[in-house]
Amino acid sequence: MTPAQIDRFFTTLQAANPLPASELEYTSVFELLTAVLLSAQATDVGVNKATRRLFPVANTPQQVLALGLERLESHIRTIGLYRSKARHLMQTCAILVERHGGEVPRTREALERLPGVGRKTANVVLNVAFGEPTMAVDTHIFRVGNRTGLAPGKTPLAVEQQLLRRVPERFLPHAHHWLILHGRYVCLARKPRCWECAVADCCDFQPKTPAP
Repeated sequence: MTPAQIDRFFTTLQAANPLPASELEYTSVFELLTAVLLSAQATDVGVNKATRRLFPVANTPQQVLALGLERLESHIRTIGLYRSKARHLMQTCAILVERHGGEVPRTREALERLPGVGRKTANVVLNVAFGEPTMAVDTHIFRVGNRTGLAPGKTPLAVEQQLLRRVPERFLPHAHHWLILHGRYVCLARKPRCWECAVADCCDFQPKTPAP
């Protein structure tokens, strides 16, 4: 993609969805952190189903610790890898209480020290909760970045770094949401819906998928 195509790409996505939002349900920074931690190898729909049971009874680090591991597991057992995620969440809550006064830290370094929180999760929290211009590269963004020519890279980190270099600054606050939604609903893994894609003319992918 050329700089002009990148600008048109994001201008078009912005016009269609000016204020994109995460499809995870949350009402606080801690709930967001919890939902993203639980979302690894799980769908947002599945995570929301579990957190609708969990958050009414425990939506602070202190409440999760009081709940205990077994009861926490019972609330999230519908999510894949729920045992390891429950253990990580309990450990994370203990650190939040002991080192951060029960608050979610605002730096990447502190976030990535939390069990179960990697670079992608930290980027989501920094972007969604604190407005930082970060790129949380999941499978959708990795695919869209490479397929379209927007940000080619062999690793998620390489794609992230390319995006931060190539996406115009004015689009950065919402760019990762636009890319995730585009990959989730239009630029699908097996059969991209090129025939109904509003940014197909900006994209390097060839041959375009014809209408069924």
